[in-house]
This record gives sequence, structure tokens and C-alpha cells, in this order.
Amino acid sequence: MKGVLVIVDGLGDLDCKILQGRTPLQAANKPNLDEISRKSRLGFMYSIKESVVPESDTAIVSILGNNPVLAERGQLEALGAGIKLERGDLALRTNFATIENLKGKVLDRRAGRTLTTKEAEALAKSINEQVKLPCKFLFKSTIQHRGVLVLKGGFSEDISNTDPAYNEKGSFKHEDKFNFSHPTDDDENSKYTANIVNEFIEQSFGVLNGHSVNQERRKKGLLAANIILTRDAGIEIPKLKSMKKWLALAYMPLEIGIGKAASMDVLSFPYPELQEYDVYQNLHQGLLEAIGFFKMMINKKWQDYDYCYIHFKETDVPGHDNKPLEKKAMIELLDKEFFSWIGKIVEKEKMKLVVTADHSTPCKLKNHSADPVPVLFYDGGEKDGFEFDEQNSKQGSLGKIYGQELLKKLEFV
Repeated sequence: MKGVLVIVDGLGDLDCKILQGRTPLQAANKPNLDEISRKSRLGFMYSIKESVVPESDTAIVSILGNNPVLAERGQLEALGAGIKLERGDLALRTNFATIENLKGKVLDRRAGRTLTTKEAEALAKSINEQVKLPCKFLFKSTIQHRGVLVLKGGFSEDISNTDPAYNEKGSFKHEDKFNFSHPTDDDENSKYTANIVNEFIEQSFGVLNGHSVNQERRKKGLLAANIILTRDAGIEIPKLKSMKKWLALAYMPLEIGIGKAASMDVLSFPYPELQEYDVYQNLHQGLLEAIGFFKMMINKKWQDYDYCYIHFKETDVPGHDNKPLEKKAMIELLDKEFFSWIGKIVEKEKMKLVVTADHSTPCKLKNHSADPVPVLFYDGGEKDGFEFDEQNSKQGSLGKIYGQELLKKLEFV
């Protein structure tokens, strides 16, 4: 293996009051990552371009050397969730969320992050059994509050999102007013498609709002998962640059789907079910299992591939939840259990190593932002001597990088 690309989701941040004006990356005790960094060159990256607040799909697609407009989030999520798609099927990424009524505001886009796997599967089962549309469809819950909706047949992707935080494709905004889907062009099929999506949302709200699962959740003081928010409709799997000499190690549907669409060999593991209501306990467990699985796979497969793409999700969640201490803890866990190991591997086997993020998720914003992300590049050669954080990356010798040029610039080809 010539090189390893590690994307730490949402790693970039801004100063946090609770961390005495430092970012979680600056405040974290990360001796192993800093040791690698001091032997590396640093830079800072706009995964798309300045002023753009990227979604994860557009950011990763760009970092892998593609035009970000190729990203089709719904299709990629469905592909990663193992759903068989046929030409013309419309796929949408979904969230279980909480709303008072269909004319009001979304109270929580993720149902409080407390929806257990068992609850999500029960709700999905009822939706598939009770919602009646003039077309075949499949709704699948994936991990925690996430899901995928597929409408079978010849539909249009030119419709608006119903998730208020993503009211435009590829754009993240902090809004909470729910709006039904509408066509984004004058085509009759787009109008029909928007109507079908809205019919699904209305009927599924009727199924979910009074569901026994949500009745029990309300009794426990938890938010009801009573609406399905949809976004990023797509009708074709994106044609990404072929990366057949790459191994992808990932576990969220999006990253699995991107790896498959890029012709990588993708290896994954079943993410631990959320059995209780503490999502952070689940995330810590998931991160530990991911690290163990990734180390095992690299040990087994490093001679079979030229490059490896590794994606860690858990650092992104505390950014959305404004939990700097949790984000710091995730970074420290990665440092202790993963970077202590990978640093020795790349040095011993003379591999290249890139550590970066798909986007920044600043805790105080609770959203993605347009801020650049730090880039670390180790190849056993030149070094800047800096520790790894957002500020030091801006002083590094790599300078400013755009996502689409990253791999070519660092000769991951």
C-alpha cells in the first residue's frame, strides 16, 4: 500500500468558550497525532471552494477528485444501504424528526438523537405496511435517525427538499420551518414527483404520530419521531472517477455508497445498535469497533491495494450538538487507539498518510461551515514541525488546497 487517506468527519471547528478559546482539536490531548504532524507538512483545504458550506457528499466526492456537482446524496445513501436500484428509481436521504404538526416548525431534525434501532425498525415497518402510494416504494431505516426512501419507477429529481436545514440541494442552512416539496422546474413529472413525496410524508405522519412507539416515547419525556424529512433526491448513481486500486473502510451508508460508486473495494461492519437512549455511549462504542475493524483490515489487506480511504464519523456529531468536550473526547480516543498505531505502520512500511476532514462543524454554530479544514501530509520527507490544528495548518508549507486537487497534489495516483 502506497498511501492512506483518513477523513475525520466534521473535524474543523472554531474557538470554544468552554475550552478557553481553543478548538476541540487544539484542546485535545493527542500526542500521537501531533508526533505524526511534526514529521509532516501541513495545509488548509476548502473541500469545494471559499464561501461554500459543503454537505458531506459533495465534500467527499470532491476530495476524491471529482466535480462536486456529481454527488447524488439520495442515490449514494441507497447504494450504501444495500438497496437494489433500477434506472429511474428516485432515492432520497431521510431523517426521522419531530414536528408539532405539518404546518409548524420542526422541533428536532433528529428526534432528539434518542431513537433506538428497535424503535426505528418498528416505525419503518409500519410505514412500509400502511402507507399507500400509486407506485411501489421502499422506506429503510439505516443508522440512528437516518433512513432512505426509494420510489420505484420513472420519477424526476428536480424537486425541493423538505428538510428545512437543507432547503436547497448541496446547501446547509439553519432553518426550522417545515415546507412540503415542490418542483424546481416546469416539467409535469417533477410536479407529479413532488406530489408523491408529499403524499408519502402526509401519510407517514399519520402512521407515526399516534404510533405506540411514539406514545411510549412521550410518556418517557422523549421527542416523538413523527415525521420523515426528505432531501437530495437523485435518479442516477453518480459516475465518479474509477479508483479500483483503492480499499475503502467505512460504515455509514453515505461513505459506503461513495466508495462503491468510485469502484473501490468497500469493507464494512455492522454498526452497533442504539439500544438505550444515550447516543454518545453508542458513538463511543461504534468508534472503538470501527478502529478495531479498520486495524484488522489494514493488517490483512495492505499488500492487496495501492491506497486506502478511511472515514470516521463520530467527531461530526458533537459539532452539531454543541458539545465541545465530547468532540475533544472523540479526538483523544482516535489518537490513543488509532493514530498511535497508524503512525507506526506508515513509517515502517514507507507509506504516505493524509489526515483531513470533509468539512468543519463548529460547535457554536451547530452546523457545517465554510471554514477550511486542516490537512496533514506525511511521506517521510519534508516536514513543517507543527502540531496538528486549524491555526497551525494555515502556516504550513502546503498552503491553500481545494478538495478536488488534493489527491493529485499529494500524488495519490
